[in-house]
Amino acid sequence: QVQLVESGGGLVQPGGSLRLTCAASGSIFRFDAMGWYRQAPGKEREFVAGIISGGNIKYADSVKGRFTVSRDIRVNTAALQMNALEPDDTAVYFCWSKGRGREYWGQGTQVTVSS
Repeated sequence: QVQLVESGGGLVQPGGSLRLTCAASGSIFRFDAMGWYRQAPGKEREFVAGIISGGNIKYADSVKGRFTVSRDIRVNTAALQMNALEPDDTAVYFCWSKGRGREYWGQGTQVTVSS
């Protein structure tokens, strides 16, 4: 059974940085894609950033130039470097992956941007 576990969330002041990481366990196949979504209170879950195996990278317009997504295909891990954080970035961040026709989700990690 595939499990995704996020780490690295926390409280940071506006303008600060955080790095989220995601590790997959129970998987013996390479994911076709990995990435990140987030869900703010009272809002729907939204796409943040993602990488497909061919190397194509996509970002939500709201995070372009501030966030950088990366992955290590060999060990099925992913990371999200978040810089210049803003209060609107406050949300639960979820690791996401896709492989063999299925999607997988982590439990989420809270990111709070506040002074």
